[in-house]
Amino acid sequence: MSWIITLGLAATSLAVLLIVFKVPRSGWEAVGAALLLGIAGYATQASPGQPGAPKSAAIASDRSGAALVEARQQLRSSPPQAGNSWLVIADAMVRNGQYGDASAILLGAVEKNPKDSESWLALAIALTSHAEGNLSPAALYAFRQASAADPAAPGPPFFLGLALAQNGRFDEGQALWSALLKSAPVDAPWRTDLAARIKSLEAFIAARRADTVQP
Repeated sequence: MSWIITLGLAATSLAVLLIVFKVPRSGWEAVGAALLLGIAGYATQASPGQPGAPKSAAIASDRSGAALVEARQQLRSSPPQAGNSWLVIADAMVRNGQYGDASAILLGAVEKNPKDSESWLALAIALTSHAEGNLSPAALYAFRQASAADPAAPGPPFFLGLALAQNGRFDEGQALWSALLKSAPVDAPWRTDLAARIKSLEAFIAARRADTVQP
């Protein structure tokens, strides 16, 4: 019975994506791939026969995904592109912790418009999150494409700096954030938060170096 429900939900989701969001024919393959990934994940990980129980880790992941979407949106350098249903769908998936599915959807967005900086950034974030914070070559490429599409956008250097720091590349992350702060408008709403992050990261780097030189 659980498989019937799963397949029914997949069919309904596909209908909504194609009819309500009017995903173009060129993106059907990416949408289908995302749905297949979801079904495959259910097949390998789901245990519908077990009693329900609170999932603190999953809840934390959902909140993390929602925070990532909100932070990216706050760092927009320009209003979002009208009619970008790809990004709307992917953001909903990221909020639910479905980073792999979101990545598949966002591939359709950047294939349709390679100059869409925000979709490239969303793809980079989704790929990094799907890899549990690891900065893969694919994610790094997406970050670079996001910056190339909109060199003035603060999102790509901010999130790339965050990913570098999470991967132990503290000096690179600090340098990227410092350059971003230096070029940021005085009235940028995210300036204060970035300055605080840089201060914390610099203190961590200094403490780490002090521990290294101690006999």
